[in-house]
Amino acid sequence: MRKPKVAFICVHNSCRSQIAEALGKHLASEVFESYSAGTETKPRINQDAVRIMKKLYGIDMERTQYSKLISDIPKPDIAISMGCNVECPFIGRPFNDNWGLDDPTGKSDEEFVKIIKEIEAKIFKLKAELK
Repeated sequence: MRKPKVAFICVHNSCRSQIAEALGKHLASEVFESYSAGTETKPRINQDAVRIMKKLYGIDMERTQYSKLISDIPKPDIAISMGCNVECPFIGRPFNDNWGLDDPTGKSDEEFVKIIKEIEAKIFKLKAELK
């Protein structure tokens, strides 16, 4: 059976959505395919996210991921917004869920770890729902 494609979407595709893609691949790849994208891109992934994900999980996001536009990824079966602080990006279809996560960019490592752990819990929940 084909695994569903899950897209994690935020505006810049440099922090929360990248973390969700990495954790989805790391923790749930046998259940769903993970992608991340944004309505804009950044030249590189958030360096605090890269450093902390490497420390917590041994995942090097810069080796396997880059900032992508929604048009750069396959059409998702499930689209999840990371949290729309100002406005939700338009992706040409409704979102299946909004995880409502604060952007930890520019905040302390503790804030990053808190958001990463929230994303991890949501990945496990999604994995259980899709099994």
